[in-house]
Amino acid sequence: MLHGWFLWFILFWVVFLAGMMAIGGYFMFRKFLKKMPKEDGKSVMDWEEHYVNESRHLWGQEEKDLLEDLVSPVPELFRDVARHKIAGKIGEIALKEKSTKITEDLVIRGYIQATPKRDHKFLRKKLFENKIDVTPYEHLF
Repeated sequence: MLHGWFLWFILFWVVFLAGMMAIGGYFMFRKFLKKMPKEDGKSVMDWEEHYVNESRHLWGQEEKDLLEDLVSPVPELFRDVARHKIAGKIGEIALKEKSTKITEDLVIRGYIQATPKRDHKFLRKKLFENKIDVTPYEHLF
């Protein structure tokens, strides 16, 4: 029979592995749902990729630097995914408005719309650090 510390070690290990597998499964399932085609035949990720590719020529170096600065609080592990999602939203807005160039205003509006509400306090802090007035964007927060 198992006794003492070895029993507790095995129990801890079982709970730890089950928890990690559940967390991993949750994130894999979310990614799977984003890849599922919608009514129009394209998935959320397909549209995101489409908007990024269609608006690539509209980006200037200043706007790329601003986006890079705004995503800097995101943990490095998730930064590429966040940057791509936000760039897709910015591209979508730019294409719908038929913009000829991505502007600071488009970057900020796209960032606000692409991020969840819980992350807006970090965005406000970053905009304050960059001395960017958030008053015109209050309705989006």
